[in-house]
Amino acid sequence: MRKIIFDLDVLRSFVTGMDLGSYAKAADRLGRSTSAISAQLKKLEEQAGTPIFRKAGRGLALTDAGETMLGYARRLLDLNDEAATALHGTELEGWVRLGLQEDFGETLLPEVLGRFARAHPKVRIEARVVRNVELVERVTSGKLDLALAWSDGFRTAHTDRVAEVPLCWVGPANGDMQWHADGGEAMPLASLEAPCLLRNIATKTLDRAGIGWRISFVSPSLGGLWAATAAGLGLALRTPLGLPQKVRQMTPGEAGLPALPKLDLVLHRAEAEASPATERLASIILQSVRQTVEMVPQSRIFEDAPGYDVVTT
Repeated sequence: MRKIIFDLDVLRSFVTGMDLGSYAKAADRLGRSTSAISAQLKKLEEQAGTPIFRKAGRGLALTDAGETMLGYARRLLDLNDEAATALHGTELEGWVRLGLQEDFGETLLPEVLGRFARAHPKVRIEARVVRNVELVERVTSGKLDLALAWSDGFRTAHTDRVAEVPLCWVGPANGDMQWHADGGEAMPLASLEAPCLLRNIATKTLDRAGIGWRISFVSPSLGGLWAATAAGLGLALRTPLGLPQKVRQMTPGEAGLPALPKLDLVLHRAEAEASPATERLASIILQSVRQTVEMVPQSRIFEDAPGYDVVTT
């Protein structure tokens, strides 16, 4: 059996298209024509010897083999980039201003900063953990270089779609919350202070389902929200990422609660052509976030693969 040697350039096109949700956008990002990207996708599927893509409505989605290929492609590219960093990383200098949503402050931030500082000790990072609205304002005003935020559909001039993350209802880990949709009482909702994207999604979802609700607890911080939820003061709506042990993700349909949509996670950049230090930090953030998100079951459907026909061997 002949050994297959995957082309890293092809793998980068494959991963970039999946990350951006469009291979037309990948062509623009990588400075290639759409026909060149199409040829690379065909080459990848031929090398794999099994279908990587399948039709999904007007777009394409990954097969099970494609999901496996995507995971290995990320690891191969990460190893390649880490090798390049190990050889040239100490050359980076400067200052990077980073903003993150609270959901990632305790889980992602220490890992990202530690990894970056070890490879680039001459780069200074200023990190700010704040709410979504402030993150977007600071990027658009030039006060932040990068911001990892939940998307409400608004895009700054330079925005990358990182992942699509499912939402979930969250209750106390000990099960003390006794509310049920059939009980006739309004659902107690624990929430962050307005304006809050997830609070809006929760109330609109409950309204559409015909379920009454009341704001039972409001917190200015995520820590306060977890404390209230753990104490049984109300149910919250978040993502499965970074849930503390004192709360739990409720199962679909539990307590008669309605199904929830998914939410895009995006990385905003202040400039199209950022400094090498900023781009390297962005790369590490994307790698770390995607590794975390890939632990959450989800579908991957992207808009297009220009000129590409799914191989059906």
